[in-house]
Amino acid sequence: MQSNTSYQQHEGTLTRKGQVTIPAEIREQLGLKPKDKVRFTVEGDTVRLMPAPSKLLAGYGAVTPRKKPEDYGQRREDFEKGVASDVQSES
Repeated sequence: MQSNTSYQQHEGTLTRKGQVTIPAEIREQLGLKPKDKVRFTVEGDTVRLMPAPSKLLAGYGAVTPRKKPEDYGQRREDFEKGVASDVQSES
């Protein structure tokens, strides 16, 4: 049985600090951008590289907002009216 999977090979050089530059073709194929996290999976003597899921995006939508979109201008105005009322009643 033949596999339809095509393989591309790329080479890099390991620095003294243990760093390797991921070739541009691979970064583009995986959609990686600067500062993105990556995940390495070791299977025997093979290492797989994939984008790491964002912990921030994983929690997106977990909390239902009171109102979409929240009107912070109106909330501030209500707060300021309440403070003004309190100051006026203290006089």
